[in-house]
Amino acid sequence: NKPRSKKRRPTFRRLLKTSGVKLENKLKNRQLKQNVSAKKQRKEQKRLRQAVKGAVAALPPRPLETYCPRPDEEEEEDFLESLPTDMLEDDDLQLMSSMAQRASFITRDLSSCAPVHSGKKRGSEVTKDYEKLPRKMARIEQKEVIHLLPIKDKTGLIPQSIQKPVSQKEEEEEEEEDDEDAAEQEDHMEGLTAEEREQRRAQKIQEKKLRIAALGSAVISDPISNVKRVKELRGMLMEADPSVAVTVRKLVMVSLMEIFKDVAPTYRIRPLTEDEKTTKVKKETQQLREFEEILVSQYKFYLEDLEQIIKDWKQQKKKRRQAVNLQSYGGLAAVAVRCLTELLLALPHFNFHNNIIVLLVPLMNDADRQVSDMCCDAFRKLFVQDKLGAASLATVRVISGLVKSLSYSVRPEVLQTLLSLRIREVKKDIEATKPTKKFMNYQEKKKNLSRMQRKWKKAEEKLDKELLEAEASENKEHKLKLHTETLNMVFLVYFRILKKAHRSALLPAVLEGLANFAHLINLEFFDDLLNVLQNLIQSGDLSNQESLHCIQTVFTILSGQGDVLNIDPLTFYQHLYRMLPRLHAGASNDDVIIVLRCLDTMLTRRKKQVTLQRAMAFVKRLSTLSLHLLPDASVGILAATRAALHSFPKCDFLLDNEIQGSGFYLPELDDPEHCNAQNTALWELHTLQRHYHPVVRLFAAHLSRGAPSEGSAALNVELSRRAPVELFRDYSLKDMTFNPPVDKPPTKKKVIKSNAPQRWWRKIKFFNLSNFFSFFSENLADVLGRKKRIEGLERSERNSYGRICTSSLTPLRSCVGVFFRGLMK
Repeated sequence: NKPRSKKRRPTFRRLLKTSGVKLENKLKNRQLKQNVSAKKQRKEQKRLRQAVKGAVAALPPRPLETYCPRPDEEEEEDFLESLPTDMLEDDDLQLMSSMAQRASFITRDLSSCAPVHSGKKRGSEVTKDYEKLPRKMARIEQKEVIHLLPIKDKTGLIPQSIQKPVSQKEEEEEEEEDDEDAAEQEDHMEGLTAEEREQRRAQKIQEKKLRIAALGSAVISDPISNVKRVKELRGMLMEADPSVAVTVRKLVMVSLMEIFKDVAPTYRIRPLTEDEKTTKVKKETQQLREFEEILVSQYKFYLEDLEQIIKDWKQQKKKRRQAVNLQSYGGLAAVAVRCLTELLLALPHFNFHNNIIVLLVPLMNDADRQVSDMCCDAFRKLFVQDKLGAASLATVRVISGLVKSLSYSVRPEVLQTLLSLRIREVKKDIEATKPTKKFMNYQEKKKNLSRMQRKWKKAEEKLDKELLEAEASENKEHKLKLHTETLNMVFLVYFRILKKAHRSALLPAVLEGLANFAHLINLEFFDDLLNVLQNLIQSGDLSNQESLHCIQTVFTILSGQGDVLNIDPLTFYQHLYRMLPRLHAGASNDDVIIVLRCLDTMLTRRKKQVTLQRAMAFVKRLSTLSLHLLPDASVGILAATRAALHSFPKCDFLLDNEIQGSGFYLPELDDPEHCNAQNTALWELHTLQRHYHPVVRLFAAHLSRGAPSEGSAALNVELSRRAPVELFRDYSLKDMTFNPPVDKPPTKKKVIKSNAPQRWWRKIKFFNLSNFFSFFSENLADVLGRKKRIEGLERSERNSYGRICTSSLTPLRSCVGVFFRGLMK
């Protein structure tokens, strides 16, 4: 029996307790041994090749080592010398002697019988073996070795090989061939006419198009198998033919963009871990992993190529053998930017999306208007379609850094893109995430389920409700967190500009943004912000639009969370009342939308905080303003007047000629509380009823009858249910056309003159004289009564009342003129 091993065999439990570190160390040791053995084998082969090259070299052979026979080998040598040599020829002897001398070039000592992979020697023998190795000599010419079958004799294996001179490097040959081909093409093209050159160019472009189409269709038809074709297609971005280089590169960029949009998955591809790489998976899973890895790498290289094209355009660098002119860089860069913007919108979930954002945000401030507008439009669309908010947050962070790094000297369009953020739609998204699962009521449970089933069903429904609420709350909290961070970055940019660069060209965009997001500002900043806006308005350095944005911001704050503040914004009412006459038909209509929004916030939403005197003053000034505006603005102003009359029904006595209270109307006074608007009338509505625009006439007639909601004087449903801003946009004159079209004025009929004496005035003189005097006396009494009434009024009231009297005197004057002309004839 064999002696029992003292080493205990590990039990199964002990094997389970083996640490993972120990297993990893064993695996590393095994791999290290394999690497060491492979390295030894490579060194052996290298030495063998060097020995063969030296053995067959044309140089005269010379031994590189001296062989000292051992004492036990002397008898063997004597025996060999004693052998007869008559059986060998001289040539054979010479060949054998030369081979014996050249055998020393082999890495090991063939005369010894020691094994090849013997252990390392210690002491001075290590140095002796190192000394025996052949030195690396400078080769005269590069040669390639072809190994043959070796020959075996008593001493061992004798290698056989054939050497031939190595050709030059392939890259140099290819470069020379390309240069020669390019020179031949240039020489060939110089000999052609312009028409032949164009035909040749069109033929080349058609061939490239077919090649691009074949590669693209192959990738799209079977992406997993043909994803390597993307690399071949990307190689065409380096087209070297100057005649078609620009066109081919543009086509390749657009084709690759469409391929990635179609082939890219709907999830982000992450790199595999070390454990996932070592585990065995199915063949389909392995193919999918390889496809994802190649796709991500090629997509990365494609984005780097686009970035390099844009950098070359910005730095005006000339590369790649001057295949593209400096003038053509602009077109290539525009196509590259377009591809990046399309990928930004189409693949917001895929890899390298933040890299695209970092690349495109500085181009929003580019000097080229086409590139800048393209990037700004792309980010506006990104903000609109971003429901979660991650992409919006990344973009706002980069914009904030750009504005700060450039010391606030950026284009206003960069900040205007922030107005498209979907931060206002958070509540709608939260309501959409509420649990919508339908649960059974008590009667359905009692009818369809047993007692035990009802008990289980109750517990199950309770658990489902908790799970749904947890999911919805998590989604809600995530969105709120992203939107809060985004809003903080936006307000950080706005407040920095208000503090450090309030005189820059960015102030209108900042004020517009504050007006847009004012309902989301924290209550802690209300007092400081109101003081800043009031100081800006009182400074007088702002334009009309900037002042209107300040007013809109203030009232948006006060109509939202600012209701809890005890603030009377009378100063801002006075500012808006003072600025209304500055609007006219010769100015831009962009300010009208801001005025309509301010009126809606100031009068309609805050009607409980507005006095009647203030409301009547605004109604009177709006009716006066509607006389000297374009038709679309007049429609919007009249719609705002209608909303004010509905909010303040007591303003209807402005439609009457009677005076309410003491005093007289002061139209030039800028204080709406003390202008005595109750002592005037809305005579402008009578004039607007003869307006050339049919909708203006309709609104004027409706308001002159008290703006009823029912009856014959009421508006139709399409006009009555629309807001003033919507009506202004619907009847806009941007296309220089009227909506609806205006009727043509009636043509006047030509009067044919006759030579016969006109004696019809005599008939009037004799037959209608009594009627004329009765008509004249009645109108004269009315005129005298109105004259006494005018004398009792003040000077400012006479102007407005005198216009009404003048309109009534017109038929009397015409009648008197006709009568006296008839008498003269």
